[in-house]
Amino acid sequence: MKRLLLLIAGLIGLAGCASVDIDKYRGQTPVLELRDYFDGTLDGHGVFQDRSGEVVRRFHVRIDASWAGEVGTLDEHFTYSDGSTQRRVWTITRLGEGRYVGRADDVVGEARGEAAGNALRWRYVLALPVDGKVYKVDFDDWMFLMDDRVMLNRSSMSKWGFRLGELTLSFYKRGG
Repeated sequence: MKRLLLLIAGLIGLAGCASVDIDKYRGQTPVLELRDYFDGTLDGHGVFQDRSGEVVRRFHVRIDASWAGEVGTLDEHFTYSDGSTQRRVWTITRLGEGRYVGRADDVVGEARGEAAGNALRWRYVLALPVDGKVYKVDFDDWMFLMDDRVMLNRSSMSKWGFRLGELTLSFYKRGG
């Protein structure tokens, strides 16, 4: 019985590590260039669903984005359906060959990103305050450029390999 439980736990752990390789999207268009898309003002609308699929939070985000050479700043202003607000400022550095690193005050360490074709994958740990406590949760964040103005974003949030919920977000680039 003990061996069976260890086998099941190991399989669950391996399943949590399985993921799509970013290179699967290399031939997809339009090609996502972060410096082009995240430049100017963008609007986003999103929902957070818990692991049962229930929408537990809705929000709007306005992003003021700019670049100085290889370094971009994304100044995000969130307004949630309950009226609360939040601000996050990302500093993103382009490393070349589709690789990026990002930092924000509530990101533990740095986010690592890879882009290929129309896709970008971010992986990072977020310090998430909940009911007076702060939890460090893992984000696996995928963005897909649909056209020059629209990007779709889907993030999976987990802790110790267990899925906590998902974030779905659509971005719309103003002007241009």
